[in-house]
Amino acid sequence: MERQHLLQSLAALLGDSSDHPLPDFASIKAARWRHLPLGGRLEAVSRVDLPDMDELLGIDETKAALELNTRQFVAGFPANDALLWGGRGTGKSSLVKALLRRYADLGLRLIEIDADGILDLPEILAALQAADPEQRYHFALFCDDLSFGSDDPGYKALKSLLDGGVEARPDNVLLYATSNRRHLMPRHFSDNEEYHRHGDEIIAGETAEEKISLSERFGLWLGFYPFDQTMYLDICAIHLRRLNMPADPEQWQEEALRWALQRGSRSGRVARQFARHWAGSKSLAGQ
Repeated sequence: MERQHLLQSLAALLGDSSDHPLPDFASIKAARWRHLPLGGRLEAVSRVDLPDMDELLGIDETKAALELNTRQFVAGFPANDALLWGGRGTGKSSLVKALLRRYADLGLRLIEIDADGILDLPEILAALQAADPEQRYHFALFCDDLSFGSDDPGYKALKSLLDGGVEARPDNVLLYATSNRRHLMPRHFSDNEEYHRHGDEIIAGETAEEKISLSERFGLWLGFYPFDQTMYLDICAIHLRRLNMPADPEQWQEEALRWALQRGSRSGRVARQFARHWAGSKSLAGQ
């Protein structure tokens, strides 16, 4: 009996070939793909982090572009895979999750996958088809903080999904990925040695072209940039007002700038964190 329990535990850890219940997308908004050595599976996410779109500040143009693409997608019209790239804490992943909050009632569902799950893309698509055979829902595969090493096997798998595979992808599936790297792969000084001149035109070498080709398969590129000091302080002020802390700017601006300097970033995340620190500490002091 103990041996059987041990074998069952080991099979659960590695992933076995037995059937697992598929998520019921009528009752859940998101799922994650769990990559396992002997086969992955879809698992429902019961508690989903759903930011409010209106709380994502300073990225209005980018937000409008991705929201338009998502509206096309959930309406059943052509839409593009999207790569959201830029500095940390600038709202990339929060924007994707905020779209789920806004469009879940229209059939949008979010499937979280990690870098290991990229290798399981055929199995993921098969599982989604089994869970939604009538294609009632629109699935956004969400891969956060995506990047590849030079010899990463997931690189070719992703290229095949985006454009070039023999098997056609279902119309109700697209990919939203975030990355700190614009081209998803590391750049090296040696890449520059392959560039050459053809008349007045600069031609990239094979290594650089290979690295650029992956990100270019995303139909939508959206850049996220650190805020300047004025924008950062404006966003701090908005978050403070939303926390019912209408403080005089002279009381908190200097500390807000120190807060950003300590973290080496002026981003929406840092502004929100400072506002929570300031509001919490002042409220505690006033007890």
